[in-house]
Amino acid sequence: MKKLINKPLDFVRESLEGMALAHPDLIHVNYDPAFVYRADAPVHGKVAIISGGGSGHEPMHNGFVGMGMLDAACPGEVFTSPTPDQMLAAAKKVDGGAGILYIVKNYSGDVMNFEMATELAFSEGIRVLNILVDDDVAVKDSLYTQGRRGVGTTVLAEKICGAAAEQGYSLQQVADLCRRVNLNGRSIGMALTSCTVPAKGTPTFELGDREIEMGIGIHGEPGRERTNIKSADEITQILTLSILEDSPYKRVVREWDEHKQEWVDVELIDPVFNKGDRLLAFVNSMGGTPLSELYIVYRKLAEICDQHGLQIVRNLIGPYITSLDMQGCSITLLKLDDEMIRLWDAPVKTANLRWSI
Repeated sequence: MKKLINKPLDFVRESLEGMALAHPDLIHVNYDPAFVYRADAPVHGKVAIISGGGSGHEPMHNGFVGMGMLDAACPGEVFTSPTPDQMLAAAKKVDGGAGILYIVKNYSGDVMNFEMATELAFSEGIRVLNILVDDDVAVKDSLYTQGRRGVGTTVLAEKICGAAAEQGYSLQQVADLCRRVNLNGRSIGMALTSCTVPAKGTPTFELGDREIEMGIGIHGEPGRERTNIKSADEITQILTLSILEDSPYKRVVREWDEHKQEWVDVELIDPVFNKGDRLLAFVNSMGGTPLSELYIVYRKLAEICDQHGLQIVRNLIGPYITSLDMQGCSITLLKLDDEMIRLWDAPVKTANLRWSI
């Protein structure tokens, strides 16, 4: 293993220490329990948005804390869910009186711990709503999850909902928007190589010199198929058509009902992509793939979308949700409406995503 680390056990803390030193104008870091929060938190009268998950996927989520996006992020150890006490401490720190939205990727540990944190927050008088992201079309169930995994749409939801909260949306309005973003987003990824978890020191899985894994998870979970390596255009076509041909499906998610003070099952039905739809196209590096290769993927993705009568009106290209040093990419397509476009374009200033009007 060749990595720029000292001791594997210090990996997450030392990374957080470096981030705090690099961006003191944007973020502060609490170390026990660990969470990253906006330097100006709490923002009074604004819905606070919190997300989190295992470390190793940077810049998600720590790099998205700041104006127009997250108010706080809770990092677990590498590929390990954060704990409820982290989430509760973060909620107390950034609560501005308008409530908290937890954006949760659909992984069993994340779901369980965020549910516990929601109940703890309610017991202390903090209003919290909890929205699940489960946009991966590759597999229905995986090693880390029951149901579809939460991947690329998470980043897009954090940006769009972060802008809405910045503009004064109520907690219920932000939660409804987050649910809509999730329903309109689809993702799938692939791997050219495994990643190497520092504490383990060896590849998470083995791929032959001429093999690739289609539909990989962000923790290195198996995907749909292991196959011989193909050209960039062929890989892009397989990924894109997997998204476009994904039929609508029913799913049940558990959401906290603040009136009943209990968890309830909510049945959701996904929409589908239709000719003329406007899209945000997100081509993401899994950590070890250079930007030049991502543009080759985007080139083919744009061609396929055009052939299907779909309009890419916004894009995001780069390493935003990674799997340590894995070589590979993922594609996310989000069906946009006027509100989502306006909120996507709104100013954002975080360590790893920023623009102004």
